[in-house]
Amino acid sequence: MTLAFPFEALAHGVSAGDKGYIQETFGVRIMPFLYLGAKHMVTGYDHLLFLCGVIFYLYRLKDIAAYVTLFAIGHSTTLIVGVLAGVSVSPYLIDAIIGFSVVYKALDNVGAFPRWFGVQPNARAATFIFGLFHGFGLATKLLDFEMDPDGLVPNLLAFNVGVESGQMLALAGVLIAMSYWRRSQSFARRGFAANMLLLSAGLLLVGYQLTGYFTTRT
Repeated sequence: MTLAFPFEALAHGVSAGDKGYIQETFGVRIMPFLYLGAKHMVTGYDHLLFLCGVIFYLYRLKDIAAYVTLFAIGHSTTLIVGVLAGVSVSPYLIDAIIGFSVVYKALDNVGAFPRWFGVQPNARAATFIFGLFHGFGLATKLLDFEMDPDGLVPNLLAFNVGVESGQMLALAGVLIAMSYWRRSQSFARRGFAANMLLLSAGLLLVGYQLTGYFTTRT
């Protein structure tokens, strides 16, 4: 049913109320855009699925911080540059790539690449590159709303700070939940199954967005 109606929503969808606010607001609005950015990240299931995959087998805080920082740099770069430069492509295609990032991370977690292709991709480089696509996905959506040029830069920066703040908030919740799960014996037994669920979710996102892309073109 989800694949049959892909035009109903996008992974980077913005609610009707938020869309109306973005289109109608004028001047600098720091706090509202901080809130909108944080709200998007906390409810952005594609971002959260990818981040869950990234930290799934990371135990040291410095490793988690390094990967999340790489993702944030990539995400922030294309969000800001994409909006300011007016670079826009089909959001369906961008969101399909984002869904593929979830698939990639699930396969990486179960060691599929060395077995299948005899090579292990650089996990840090992949996190940064996929971060670029995640940020570009939201930039594409914001461009559709034609933000007011007056106050565009401070509002966009506030939105990005909100996105990163929301990311940290969501990540904290994920880490707390995973810390309890890791203490149980079921983590070692069910880690593979959990990543297969992550893989399935990523494939669903890819199929959902590609179906939407081809449906809207006919």
